[in-house]
Amino acid sequence: LSLYSSPARETKYVENPQTPLEEGVSRLRHVMEPYTAWCQVQWFCITAGSALCSDFFSEGCEFLQNPPAGFYPRLGVIGFAGIVGLFLARGSKIKKLVYPAGLMGIGTSLYYPQQAVAIAKVAGTHLYDWSLQGYIAVESLWKDN
Repeated sequence: LSLYSSPARETKYVENPQTPLEEGVSRLRHVMEPYTAWCQVQWFCITAGSALCSDFFSEGCEFLQNPPAGFYPRLGVIGFAGIVGLFLARGSKIKKLVYPAGLMGIGTSLYYPQQAVAIAKVAGTHLYDWSLQGYIAVESLWKDN
C-alpha cells in the first residue's frame, strides 16, 4: 500500500493529423523504397569491388617491384604474341579479337602449364553449364510451339 495516494490520471495520446506535405512525403518514400534499396545494394557492390580492386593493384605493384626470375622475358614473349596476332588478324573484327587472345593464350600456356590446365578445367565446366542451359531453353521453346 502506498503512503501517498495519487489521483488516477486519465491521459489520452492524441496523434496530430498529418499535413498534406507529410502525406506526400510519406507516399514518395513508399514509392521510392525499392529504388533506394537497389541503390544501397549497388553501392555496397561498388565499395566491395573497389576494395578488391585496390588490393589487387597493390599486390600487382608489389609483384612487379619484386618479380620472379625470368618474368619480364616471358611477359615480352606473351605480349609479342599478342602483337603478332593483331598483325595477322586483318579483315573481320572477330579475327581481331580471336587471334591476339588465342596467341597470347598459347604463349601463356607454354610458360605456365599448370595454371593453364586449372583455368581450362574451370572454363570447361562453365561452358558445359552454359551449353546445358541454352539447350534447355531452346528445348522448352521448341516444345511450347
